[in-house]
Amino acid sequence: MWAQQLQQNHSVTIAMSCAIVGLSRCAYYHQPKLPDDSVIISVLNAITDRHLRWGFPKCFNRIRKLGYKWNHKRVYRVYCELKLNIRAKRKKRIPQRTPEKLLVPNKQGECWSMD
Repeated sequence: MWAQQLQQNHSVTIAMSCAIVGLSRCAYYHQPKLPDDSVIISVLNAITDRHLRWGFPKCFNRIRKLGYKWNHKRVYRVYCELKLNIRAKRKKRIPQRTPEKLLVPNKQGECWSMD
């Protein structure tokens, strides 16, 4: 990091080195947190093992009811990484019926309505 090199080489304060580099002091002290998704993975696997056909919204609502406060974007990212995003089943269309012509009896009394 350039701000740290300025401090070490030229004995400049943190505020001054951040101003020279064009970095905020907040960004200087920021330590990025590596996402540990193992807990999310285990909870999602437990839910989807029990309820195979549930989609993401139902799984996420169950996670919330269990008391976890994870961001839905983070949970959805893990959900997709586990290949759990299921394609929605559409209704099957019934093929169109072709109407058949009614048979007309040749003589009276040849065919009854109850036949």
